[in-house]
Amino acid sequence: MSPRRGKSNRRELERLAALTGEASAEAAVAMEHAAQSEGAAEPQATPDLTAAAFFDVDNTMMMGASIFHFARGLAARKYFTASDLADFAWQQAKFRIMGRESANNVSAVREQALSFIAGRSVDELVNNGEEIYDELMADKIWPGTNALAQQHLAAGQRVWLVTATPVELAAIIARRLGLNGALGTVAESVDGVFTGRLVGELLHGRAKAHAVRALAAREGLNLRRCAAYSDSSNDVPMLSVVGKAVAVNPDGGLREVARKRGWEVRDFRTGRKAAKIGVPSVLGAGAVAGAVAAGMAYRKRGM
Repeated sequence: MSPRRGKSNRRELERLAALTGEASAEAAVAMEHAAQSEGAAEPQATPDLTAAAFFDVDNTMMMGASIFHFARGLAARKYFTASDLADFAWQQAKFRIMGRESANNVSAVREQALSFIAGRSVDELVNNGEEIYDELMADKIWPGTNALAQQHLAAGQRVWLVTATPVELAAIIARRLGLNGALGTVAESVDGVFTGRLVGELLHGRAKAHAVRALAAREGLNLRRCAAYSDSSNDVPMLSVVGKAVAVNPDGGLREVARKRGWEVRDFRTGRKAAKIGVPSVLGAGAVAGAVAAGMAYRKRGM
């Protein structure tokens, strides 16, 4: 690939990441306002309007991949076959091992992901998602991470999840945990039915950072007063835009970045006491993602 073409591709990926982040922030704000209008409980603490916290989901807030748990439940409901589920699991593992993306593999993941919801109603997916959360996910929440989220709420700060999982499903997790909402992948719908197209791309890597920035701009947040939590080096872009970055159950890559940048580390996997290794940094982003995108790599067959 020529340097000029490579630069053009990078610009296009960045443009799509920004579009994805804006769409996710718009959806998150709309869902939060809808919940408030439906009489959701008001925060008990004095609101801290310029600070917030952002939590990755997979292996950070929840044991395992949220989309895989949803996929198991949807397979049981005949959205797709057991072989599709096995293929999804392999694709997810491959992305996590390789830890890199390209325009081609992200496009393939997107197309596979969208085929299972095209023509389905939003309400149907949400209703199934509520049941699946109770069946397969409620007992997968990391108590330590949830306690961190609750501390932010107790301080009057808003808390959002940030994940590649479809925003409607991510919002279910957030609502069950008493959080304000979720930034997730936005699938286009018309008259309450999914079209099979995304608004932008999957919310992963740099798109998460764009989503956090876009939400901060809409809500008047001071990012230097905000915190972000993740387990994955793929989320270094998101962790880098806030004043307090915390590596939770970190993979090897993120643990090394945290060591170099002086980020806090919390590990709930073994019950070890959290290790604080320095002062948070707001250095620029330096990593690109691919692993979380694999969480969408499954498709519906035989319908």
